[in-house]
Amino acid sequence: MTEVECRELENIFAVLLLGSFVGLSAPPSFLAVELLPYMERELAILQCKAQDSGDMLAELCGTLGID
Repeated sequence: MTEVECRELENIFAVLLLGSFVGLSAPPSFLAVELLPYMERELAILQCKAQDSGDMLAELCGTLGID
């Protein structure tokens, strides 16, 4: 149970620091920069997911025939 709670706290921490990507208010930049070293694992996961994902907007435009 403690491991699950720890993972959830890490997820909340990631949302607090990277929330501006999804429209949440961002913390002050100096605070985010100081906390980024603690986000190494989350940033690696984010990078892997970004590399593996396709361009959904381009796929949608191709489906609709928009040039």
